Amino acid sequence: MSDSIDRSELIGTHLPFLRRYGRALTGSQSSGDAYAVATLEAILHDATVFDEVEDARVGLFKVFHGIWTSSGAPVEVQESGPRAAAQDHLQDLTANTREALLLNTIEELSFAQVASVMGVEQAEAEELIVIAKREMLESVTGRVMIIEDEPIIADDIEAIVEQLGHDVVGIARTRTEAVSLGTKEKPDLILADIQLADNSSGIDAVNDLIEKLGDVPVIFITAFPERLLTGEKHEPAFLITKPFNDEQVRSAVSQAMFFASTQTLKT
Repeated sequence: MSDSIDRSELIGTHLPFLRRYGRALTGSQSSGDAYAVATLEAILHDATVFDEVEDARVGLFKVFHGIWTSSGAPVEVQESGPRAAAQDHLQDLTANTREALLLNTIEELSFAQVASVMGVEQAEAEELIVIAKREMLESVTGRVMIIEDEPIIADDIEAIVEQLGHDVVGIARTRTEAVSLGTKEKPDLILADIQLADNSSGIDAVNDLIEKLGDVPVIFITAFPERLLTGEKHEPAFLITKPFNDEQVRSAVSQAMFFASTQTLKT
């Protein structure tokens, strides 16, 4: 009983970030969370893979990766429209590169930990990440809107986005400014801080924009990611923890842009 309780506590600590990883891979909260649930069910059925890894976080992602890469995965992801076209485009990327990049940059696993999750040598894991960065840069471009009230942070994000080859259509500091700018510019992707100037909410601003623009990919930036990774309500597919580094922004933007309008996909 004690081992079971200890395992549950360890999994509970890292589960929100497994959801974040799954959502970023699939571009969808529902699909990503479904893979997370399948991971828990697999461990409940047979905890061998999880228990054989000393680091609980690595063990959890390792079980997830086994399900994700399995041809007989117990989760079927049915997509349509632009999202389906994006999934088709993703199939052209080198296998395991996006996974390695997300694990290393967004989830901040070391090269050795990424290698353990994926069951490869560390040198191969490092090479996969190099390939991912190159393919991401070559594959997508689009129009990005930034919702951020701190000028220095907004400028940093703008510089990173432009270095990736995207156009920044503008920066908004408040909910009102965001709705006005987004309605006018119709961006392919939105990056939004949670807490804005005048105490308005980035989440409310994004919800307003989605009502007007439709299903636009959004990357939220927050100092408290666990609050948006519960799996209990409508939550974002892409999430960056604040403070962030340049590589996290690059990876999140590149991943999210795949799920924007297919017009932004290079062929």
